Amino acid sequence: MTPSTESTAPHDRPRTAPVFDVGIDERVPVPGAIGLGVQNILGMAGLLIFPALIGTAFKLSPADVAYLYGVTFMTSGLVVILQSVFLLRLPIVQGPYAGSLAALLAVGHAKGGSLGSAFGSMVVAGMIWCVLALPLRRFGLITQLSRFVRDPIISAVIVLILATQLTSTALPNWLGTPQSPGFPSVNLVAGGVGAVLVIALTVLPRGRLLRRLAVLVAVVAGTIVYAIFEPTSFGEVGRNVGVVVPKFFPFGFAVHGDLVLIFFITLFPAIVESIATYDIVAGWGGQDLSGYRVSQGVFGEVLGSTIGAIFGGMSTLAYPDNIGLLRATRVGSRYVTLTTGIILLALGGLEPFDRLLEAVPLPVLAAVGTVLFGVLFASAIDVLGGVRWTRENLMLGGVPFITAIGGLFIPEPTLQAMPMVMRLIFVQPMILGTVLLIVLKAAFGLRRLRDRDLEDRVMGRAEPADTTA
Repeated sequence: MTPSTESTAPHDRPRTAPVFDVGIDERVPVPGAIGLGVQNILGMAGLLIFPALIGTAFKLSPADVAYLYGVTFMTSGLVVILQSVFLLRLPIVQGPYAGSLAALLAVGHAKGGSLGSAFGSMVVAGMIWCVLALPLRRFGLITQLSRFVRDPIISAVIVLILATQLTSTALPNWLGTPQSPGFPSVNLVAGGVGAVLVIALTVLPRGRLLRRLAVLVAVVAGTIVYAIFEPTSFGEVGRNVGVVVPKFFPFGFAVHGDLVLIFFITLFPAIVESIATYDIVAGWGGQDLSGYRVSQGVFGEVLGSTIGAIFGGMSTLAYPDNIGLLRATRVGSRYVTLTTGIILLALGGLEPFDRLLEAVPLPVLAAVGTVLFGVLFASAIDVLGGVRWTRENLMLGGVPFITAIGGLFIPEPTLQAMPMVMRLIFVQPMILGTVLLIVLKAAFGLRRLRDRDLEDRVMGRAEPADTTA
């Protein structure tokens, strides 16, 4: 094997110096943890948007939408608690996954489909992944998968694809639409105040407290500016005080084999993205991450997502906004994420708390998220700095990224002419990019094994001639 074709293996990955001021296993005073926990929740834009999108798409009643919010919050809280102290033990915040939202909307409106059959099929797909993700030290599927994903070029390109995909929700939601309140001037100004504050406070040479709470301060300031010019729904926070009580399959129950396959495929890139995220965050904290620990994290993710789907919640993944937030605040304590999970689980069932978070203007959240997505993108580039750019790695890094992002620009008539499974694969760059990365990585690995075997056979034939001489 020549050096020019050699690929970087996961165990050869250069460890960067820890980037956190507060380490992964360090504790934070309770008031600070609560503030950082609320800040984490404000960074979860999908948590505040996706239930409303489902409610609009399926014409649900306000009570059903409020229920969706509550159970989605509680699902995220359950998974975050599992990950922070019991299984993965990393500061990973889990939130609703855009791929699952797209699948829910697609299959729920398909011929013969419904929200009940969508959630029922999601539960079965989740149960299959729970079996596949059982934490086994040597022979577990996730342990083996992590060997592929934790190659720095794989993990970094996955995060690059994710960050690039998220741009479709960043500036567009910051601007709003011509029909939305505040378009465009108020949205731009209020969001701009939030974005500028995040940047300014994050790069402060001093003022550690302000740096750690930069997103929270920015969201509050941006919201105040927005409220000066446009009405908000904060007045609805104290009305209809109630508690969300989880119900088994609140939208009905049905299972269809083709829908199970769709959700099974949809969950795969979420799992791969989470593995890539685990490795990057562990590196920031100076921790080595075993394959068994990775499999524990994935098992917690799919288990929590499956339980949540039983009650009408969406599946989760390691939330990209919060990964950017970790890098910006430099607080890596998993006890902060534990606090985040407790807040989501305990208060997510309270309708006033849900309404309070819903009242934060979307343009402000999108503007702050734009900064965090930029930090996430740059962090992935930082990881690629340790990659040796062989011919294989040029193909591995470039082709999946360009092909996956190209799916965002496929014309709608072309997509509508495709079968549903193909349509979901092409409109979700994470699905297409993940599959291409793993296929190419496996193909290059097989080629190296073949070359090594051929080299061994040549050397084996040459040995008798050497000994005879």
